[in-house]
Amino acid sequence: MKPNIFDIATKELHQDAFIAWLIQWADPENKKHDDLLHSCAQEFLRQLIAAQHQQTFSTITKVEAGRGGWEYIDIWALVNTPEDNYLLIIEDKTFSSEHSDQLIRYKKTGEDYCAKNNFKLVLVYIKTGSEPERILNLIRSKGFHTFNRQDFIKLLEKHKDINNNIFRDFTDRLLNVEATYNAFLTTKIDNWNDECWIGFYQFLEHEIGLVHWHYVNPPGGGGFWNACLNWEDWEGFPVYLQIEQGKLCFKIATAPDEIDVDYEFNRGEIRNKWNSIILAKAKSIGISEVRRPDRFGSGNYMTAAIVERDVWLGLGNSIIDKPAIIKRLNRYKEFLVGCIISKEMN
Repeated sequence: MKPNIFDIATKELHQDAFIAWLIQWADPENKKHDDLLHSCAQEFLRQLIAAQHQQTFSTITKVEAGRGGWEYIDIWALVNTPEDNYLLIIEDKTFSSEHSDQLIRYKKTGEDYCAKNNFKLVLVYIKTGSEPERILNLIRSKGFHTFNRQDFIKLLEKHKDINNNIFRDFTDRLLNVEATYNAFLTTKIDNWNDECWIGFYQFLEHEIGLVHWHYVNPPGGGGFWNACLNWEDWEGFPVYLQIEQGKLCFKIATAPDEIDVDYEFNRGEIRNKWNSIILAKAKSIGISEVRRPDRFGSGNYMTAAIVERDVWLGLGNSIIDKPAIIKRLNRYKEFLVGCIISKEMN
């Protein structure tokens, strides 16, 4: 493949630099250098501003932009129009996530500046990796508009006639990242890597909804990407379905901050009781693939029963059948709820 600078310079700082560089091209003074790149940059700014402000403006008269150097903000931009002036604060992420209440601090910095200088504030969270919708909703609740990889690709591909190596390399990089997360659609299940599982979880998130997906890193090693499909209450204990990068697990939570019980209990006994209910219900309605795990664990989050990967997802030498998988997972979710109802009726 043709060498790509962004395949080598993969850190967020390099993406910060590209975004600040692209925004600088929106200044009218730069139109004479590259009209097509200037047009793309202006559309980029208009999209970011319009996401938080309904007011329209006729033209952009001046743009200043930079990265770092001001309250640890990744990227900032000052945009002047005949109607209003805007301050853009952009938090840019590739594969990491926000931390330490940084977004709240940046918002306060922006609000103070805008109040003193009569600017309107635009808060943007750009994410070119992949992040659970649960996290993105928390970010939106802090006042930030999210601009994801697909949004960026749509913008850049619209302006694919731009003949600039930096622009083309960044576009190709995002297209390659998108392809790695979509590879679950065309890769045999046995050959799935972490990116395939993440892409698959995002597909499920869109199709049937997920409580959350994230990476689990147990103290003894053997980390994996998991996805929680639902979260139900059984006698004060959360019970739920979880995909553990393979097996579909019927789980029960006994962590103190998760439960709603006011008595002393034995974790193993609670787990065994939930296991008995699941297996009895499965036998009564002929779901033979739901079985006891090879061994029981004892902890805050325990597996009570499992369905093997080949049964719910597909054989390892096959490509996934999306409609069939959605149907199966919805069936298992309904089955879990049925286990709760069956117990309550007895």
